[in-house]
Amino acid sequence: MFGAPQSREEPAHPGRAGWEGALASPRRSLEPLEPEGPSPAMLSTFLSPVASASLDPPEHFPLRKTASEPNLKVRCKPRKCLDRRKNPLTRKESAPPSLKRRPPEAIGEEGPGSLCHLCVPGVAVSPPCARGPCVTSVCPGSLCHLSGDAGPAPDAVLCPQALLWDSFQRVQQQLLKRQPLADPPVVPPGHRPLSRAQSSPATASASLPAQDTKALALPVQEPQPHFTTGLVYDSVMLKHQCSCGDNSNHPEHAGRIQSIWSRLQERGLRSRCECLRGRKATLEELQCVHSERHVLLYGTNPLNRLKLDNGKLAGILSQRTFVMLPCGGVGVDSDTIWNELHSSNAARWAAGSVTELAFKVATRELKNGFAVVRPPGHHADPSTAMGFCFFNSVAIAARQLQQKGKLSKILIVDWDVHHGNGTQQIFYRDPEVLYISLHRHDDGNFFPGSGAADEVGAGPGEGFNVNVAWAGGLDPPMGDPEYLAAFRTVVMPIAQEFCPDVVLVSAGFDAAEGHPPPLGGYKVSAKCFGYMTKQLMSLAGGAVVLALEGGHDLTAICDASEACVSALLGHEVRASVPQ
Repeated sequence: MFGAPQSREEPAHPGRAGWEGALASPRRSLEPLEPEGPSPAMLSTFLSPVASASLDPPEHFPLRKTASEPNLKVRCKPRKCLDRRKNPLTRKESAPPSLKRRPPEAIGEEGPGSLCHLCVPGVAVSPPCARGPCVTSVCPGSLCHLSGDAGPAPDAVLCPQALLWDSFQRVQQQLLKRQPLADPPVVPPGHRPLSRAQSSPATASASLPAQDTKALALPVQEPQPHFTTGLVYDSVMLKHQCSCGDNSNHPEHAGRIQSIWSRLQERGLRSRCECLRGRKATLEELQCVHSERHVLLYGTNPLNRLKLDNGKLAGILSQRTFVMLPCGGVGVDSDTIWNELHSSNAARWAAGSVTELAFKVATRELKNGFAVVRPPGHHADPSTAMGFCFFNSVAIAARQLQQKGKLSKILIVDWDVHHGNGTQQIFYRDPEVLYISLHRHDDGNFFPGSGAADEVGAGPGEGFNVNVAWAGGLDPPMGDPEYLAAFRTVVMPIAQEFCPDVVLVSAGFDAAEGHPPPLGGYKVSAKCFGYMTKQLMSLAGGAVVLALEGGHDLTAICDASEACVSALLGHEVRASVPQ
């Protein structure tokens, strides 16, 4: 919006005569915590009747929540099959059970195999055997025979209890004395060792060694964004193409951004950057720069128009006109093609992606950035699409930074070979946006014809619009000496005095060598574009965002894009700077 000038000292501008004079001669590993024999986790696992299957693989029996206490008094109601009056294994309740330990030759050495003496759900019931190594005479899944209420069980039942109690005491003594634990038992292939049961009172009450306790804590590390260069690109923008299907008839085609994106990958630059997908600009964001009619005309397609006011939309659509192109396709003018299904989405995606990247850089979430987007935008004014452009992406990003980002000073540098007439018109009366353009002018005879040196802004914005308008045609064509001299004597001094909060660059590369006269004709090198990027990084704390505008020779725009991204990443850039 065009408001009154801020109460601050404005940078002086040299005026028409000053600029014309200045530019008259421009050519210059985790270890399991398990002791020898059964661990506290294994004890608490098999002493509990409550299932907890969340920690085991599906093929294993679920871990059980322990109900044991240090004195191993397990109390549960005896089942009917173990009734004291009918079960011959029960005795009269008397003193606590005398825990008997069976000799090793009867039950084998203590170790991981000793845990098989417990009743596990699903194990077949066999007759009691007092001498056998395994007690399976108890009902599967029931530990009622260990209850003090039912009386002491016979030796065939008490042997595993004595074994468990003995193992429990040894483990607790080792933990209290902080003795190193033995190597874990060998587990058959395909099985993993049981983990420590966190609900076990015995293991929870014992203090573990500090190093082991740390090993149990596995903090989840969330990915952190890198403070580096951001790249934004999306294949949605490739669908904007003429219905004729022949890119040779159209300089602005999908191969432009495809080639740049591939080059950045081949050179290893993409892997050093933070790659973003971008987003689609909303209709409200577009209307911060463009008229409602323009937004509805070029920001909608037959699929999303169903959500809009049909009455208003019908009136607007009836006013639009298209031209038939020589290739057989349709365009809004002889240069700017229109695809009814895909052009609006691509244009809105380009504007939204530049805006998203600009906000991430302005808020210092990213160091700087480069937006590989199409269609371009700097020719689009508030109510007209022209020069391959529908929505002015850089202008929309700047306006959003003003309104939502609350930034008071934004610098826009436009080094496309064509003047950004749309951007100039949008901010012509705005003193908070300094617009500087370097372009081929030829006294108004080069497209779009605007951008003379005396166009310096109006009203509050007077002095905040600077045009470095090259004249003299192509005899000889402008190149690195002229652009570097302009940067040294005009662009950087004015920008440093303005002291912007963020720098947006309409980075068109059609001034690069390789473009024929109708599309450029100049001979600016890729290194020069990289050097100009490096110079702008000295402003605004390095918060610089480049958005692709023009440029149609694939080799030239890939070389220039590579040089600019390298500069943004902080790589050394060398160029012949004129004295």
